[in-house]
Amino acid sequence: MNYIVMDMEWNQPWPGSPSSKKVLPVQIRGEIIQIGAVRVTQEQQVADEFQIMIRPKYYRHLNRRVSKLTGIKENRLREEGVPFPEAMERFIQWCGEDIVFLTWGFDDIGILRENLQLFGMDTGFTERWYNAQMIFNAQTDGSNSQKALKTAMEQFGIEASRPAHDALGDAYHTALICARLDLKKGAAEYDEALKSHENGFHGAELPGCIARKVFYDYPDKRAALSAMAGEENLCPVCGGRMLGSRWFAQPGHRYMDLATCPEDGKFLIRVRLSVQPDGLVRVSRLTYEATSEAAEAYARRVEKADPEDAARPRRRRRKKSPAAKQEPPKEEY
Repeated sequence: MNYIVMDMEWNQPWPGSPSSKKVLPVQIRGEIIQIGAVRVTQEQQVADEFQIMIRPKYYRHLNRRVSKLTGIKENRLREEGVPFPEAMERFIQWCGEDIVFLTWGFDDIGILRENLQLFGMDTGFTERWYNAQMIFNAQTDGSNSQKALKTAMEQFGIEASRPAHDALGDAYHTALICARLDLKKGAAEYDEALKSHENGFHGAELPGCIARKVFYDYPDKRAALSAMAGEENLCPVCGGRMLGSRWFAQPGHRYMDLATCPEDGKFLIRVRLSVQPDGLVRVSRLTYEATSEAAEAYARRVEKADPEDAARPRRRRRKKSPAAKQEPPKEEY
């Protein structure tokens, strides 16, 4: 058996562009433009490599942000890229039989399956798959935080020798990490690690946290934040409905709001949004005391904002032109 450590880059259309309005037979989050993979043997030795460029069929105009992040240009895709079905035939042939896929994160395998379905291709060969992040966490600090590849490399003392945000470069660095893990043990304990991840809180909490809860299956970010400010905005003391003030965005798809209970006073609410494997939104909600370090951070954020703007309802922003507003290369909440 061999482990195939895989990474991909994909393109997304600009919002409002003709490509974004196309009705596809299968809903996809992005169209794959590059696949990189590295074989790790059963003895956990880093072996041969695979890379291929893919000429997109549906999202042909390369998103400017994707191009800037990956360094891939449209002319390279036109010159080196092959149609997706041909790329997959080559990739599957290179992989061989009796393989297990490893990726750094949940996105890549889901995007691959979506693209396979889009082209009417079988997804069965992707069934044996593990998120190497979960194995890394279980065998290092035991946390649920979604660590960046760079962070894991630094923890293992691995020097970057390939470009980042390149499919083969990221796959190679991931393979070096995987070669230092106990992959057999990680596979045997994966279900437990995955359950811990799904039920856990992805990131460190600040002092003063008094309640934690995870919510699942919201259709999008708007619905998730609406629920957190509405029916799920309950006082941790009496269980009554609290009134929110205003969500402030933080790095890492996090938001915070100061909520008030008529009976028990104010509480700081912090939420982190992430995309589940099925595409729905998951919310990790933390509730803090009003005198906590987290609440002080919220107060500082309010001071920087326009006081009148913070007090009145937020207006909907005007829609920007496609050239001004673009989707992130790898979407997650």
